[in-house]
Amino acid sequence: MKIGLYFGTFNPIHVGHLTIANHLAEYSDLDKIWFVVTPHSPFKKKSSLLDNRQRYEMVYRATKDYIKLEPSDIEFNLPQPNYTINTLTYLQEKYPQHTFSLIMGEDNLKSFHKWKNYELILEHHHIYVYPRISEGLTDTQFDKHPKIHHVQAPIMELSSTFIRNSIKDGKNVRPMLPEHVWEYVDEMHFYR
Repeated sequence: MKIGLYFGTFNPIHVGHLTIANHLAEYSDLDKIWFVVTPHSPFKKKSSLLDNRQRYEMVYRATKDYIKLEPSDIEFNLPQPNYTINTLTYLQEKYPQHTFSLIMGEDNLKSFHKWKNYELILEHHHIYVYPRISEGLTDTQFDKHPKIHHVQAPIMELSSTFIRNSIKDGKNVRPMLPEHVWEYVDEMHFYR
């Protein structure tokens, strides 16, 4: 089975994440999309993150009605801070029957050459890149790379940071969150 790995803190997961993942599940050769909930990214401050299990719960609630979308807590038990190459190696050993690909936004592709062992990732895995409205150019070595696939997914310029700040400011963000996620965020008084 071909699994697309969509990494993120999902703090919170929103309709933009779901739209992109579902688009890839329906319009690419990927069979399933796993939302890999990241405990702590080397590039993000940990203080603004909800607890790992709370973010996993939101992803679970967001994806439970979609056959091709699944939450994954695979990184929760790996050494921190974790790097994508380590997760990919672990997954390949644990699930040798699957092939794993990465899903990332164009903005992440721009800094991909700075990732730990990025050459090794490209050697063994395909990367599906969805469009973002962003400044700057991607490294030219990635322009026509055979393992990098640019997907014409809808452009979703919605961010978890914007949603968190809006909730803090008392704004109604209900349409930006999957219904089950909105209910959980509201019930738990997250981000207020």
